[in-house]
Amino acid sequence: MTTVTLVRGDITRESVDAIVNAANSSLLGGGGVDGAIHRRGGPAILEECRKLRASRYGKGLATGQAVATTAGDLDARWVIHTVGPVWSAAEDRSELLASCYRESLRVADELGARTVAFPAVSTGIYGWPLDDGARIAVETVRAADTAVEEVRFVLFDDRAHETFVHRLGHR
Repeated sequence: MTTVTLVRGDITRESVDAIVNAANSSLLGGGGVDGAIHRRGGPAILEECRKLRASRYGKGLATGQAVATTAGDLDARWVIHTVGPVWSAAEDRSELLASCYRESLRVADELGARTVAFPAVSTGIYGWPLDDGARIAVETVRAADTAVEEVRFVLFDDRAHETFVHRLGHR
């Protein structure tokens, strides 16, 4: 059974097998978590992302999908890049957000990763309401059929941390 833990902090400082990056479809870096991972991880991550774009992902990585690269200078073996959906009041994209977590865990299993750190995918610049994003994250990870031993949600601020505490149902 997978243990789910919460950390208030900087995902780029975590020591895990795989760090999940809330990437954009270009895989070439961006703001928020994506930018921080590329900055701290160094040029090796971007180099592998460019190779992915030149081969299998010429049009970019589709929303809800995941792919792994080296972790570069991060204290991890891999970065698993996943593209979260932009929140929409007019269209239910919940399944795409759940897919980010499922697909990231599938890739982690393929890699043999036992510890995985996730950010709160899509709850930043993509505008997903934090409480609903936390619900989808927790429910999806708890329901996943995975060999990952620990899923660590790394939350950047107190509000996000408290929201995930509430969704996990413990202090």
